[in-house]
Amino acid sequence: MADRHFPVRPNLEQLKHQAKDLLRAIKQGEPTALAELKKHYPKAIMPENAKLADAQLVLARSYGLPSWPRMATACRMTDAIWRGDINAVRELVLKDPRLLHDDARGLPSNWGPPMSYAANIGQNKIIHMLRELGAVDLQHAFDRACLQGKLETAQQLYAMGARPEADAVMGPCETLSDSGLAFLLELGAPLAGKHGDPLAPVALLLQTYSRYPKGKHRCLEIMAQQGIALPDTPPMALHRGRIDLLEDHLRRDPQLFSRTFSHQEIYPPELGCHADESLALHGTPLAGATLLHMCVDYDEIEVARWMIERGANVDAKAAVDADGFGGHTPIFGCVVSQSYRCGRQHDGDFTRLLLDHGADPNVRASLRKRLRFTNDDRMHDYRGVTPLTWGERFQEQEWVNRAAMRLISERGGHN
Repeated sequence: MADRHFPVRPNLEQLKHQAKDLLRAIKQGEPTALAELKKHYPKAIMPENAKLADAQLVLARSYGLPSWPRMATACRMTDAIWRGDINAVRELVLKDPRLLHDDARGLPSNWGPPMSYAANIGQNKIIHMLRELGAVDLQHAFDRACLQGKLETAQQLYAMGARPEADAVMGPCETLSDSGLAFLLELGAPLAGKHGDPLAPVALLLQTYSRYPKGKHRCLEIMAQQGIALPDTPPMALHRGRIDLLEDHLRRDPQLFSRTFSHQEIYPPELGCHADESLALHGTPLAGATLLHMCVDYDEIEVARWMIERGANVDAKAAVDADGFGGHTPIFGCVVSQSYRCGRQHDGDFTRLLLDHGADPNVRASLRKRLRFTNDDRMHDYRGVTPLTWGERFQEQEWVNRAAMRLISERGGHN
C-alpha cells in the first residue's frame, strides 16, 4: 500500500514543492524523511548526497507511482481532462499510445483510463476523441458516468454500445445518485447486487460513505417504488428525509428525541446491512445514538432544525455500552464527520446550529472507533475527551473538521 494518497486531481506544482520540502527534510536528517528515502530509493544513498531528482523519485514511489516522469504525465493528463483540453489529451496519447489504456492517474484506481476518467466528469468531446483513437474501456466509462450521475455522458456511451451489467445499480447507490439509479432502471438494469441479491443496493445506500441527503432520499423512494419494504421506524424515516413520518412517530412517542437507537435499528439487518459497526461508514460512532446524532453524520440539517424547534436536546447523550464507551453528544459528530470528509459541512453550519442552541463545548465522553479501508484500521479508544480533544487525537486527521474545531474553541471549548 502506498504511503501517501494520490489525489483524484493531482497538482504538479504542489508536487514540485513537496519534492523540494522532502529533499530539505532528508538533508536535515528528519526521521520520517530518512525512512521514506530508505524505503523508496532503489539503492543506499547518503542523505547529504541526495539531489532533487532523488527526492522526486522517492516522492513518486511514496504515492505508488514508479517514477517522477510518470507522475508528472499523470498530472498533465488529468489536468487536461478536467479543463476539457482535447488537443492536450490527444497530444499526450499520440506521444505515448500506452496512456490510452493505462490509468489516467498512473496507478490502479476506480477512475480508470483517460476515457473513463473523462466520463466521471462529463467530458463528452474528450470521450469521443479517445474512442476514435482506440480506447476500449467503454463499459467502465459507462459505469462511472452512471455512478457520478452524468446522464448525458452515459447516454453517449450507451449509444457507443455500452450496456448495464448485472450489478450496475450499485454504483449510483454508492454515490447516492438518484438520477443514475433511475436511468439504469429505465434501461432494464436489475435492482440487485453482483450475485443477484435484491437487498444489496439498499444496504449500500444506507451504509455508503457518500453524503448527499436529497439524492439519498430520492434513491430510497425509488427503492420503495420498486417493492423494497422499508421499515416504519424513526431511523428509516430519517434516512428517507421524511419529516412527515417523523411527525407521526413523535405524536406516538413524545420522548422520541431522547430515545437512543442500536446499530441494528439504524442499519437494519433485514435490509442486508452488516452487523459489523465499522462497515457502516460514518464518522463519530452512531451505535446507541439519538436521531440528532444521526442528522449530524448524514448532513440532515433541515431535519435537525425541525427537531430543535420542537424541543430536541442539543446535548442529548448517546447510550453508554458495557465497556463504558458512549455518552457523547451530537457536537462530537461535527468534529469527526463523514459529511466533512465527503466535502460537506466545511463552513461549520451544523456546529453553529448546535452551539447557538446551547450545546456544551466542553462536555466529556469516552469513544471507541475503528475506520475501515484506511491505512490504520485498528480500533482506537479515547477516554474522557472533550469535542476538541476528540478531534486533536483522532487517528485520521482528514476526518477532522477544522472549521468545527475553530467554532467550538471560539465558544469557550478547551481540551
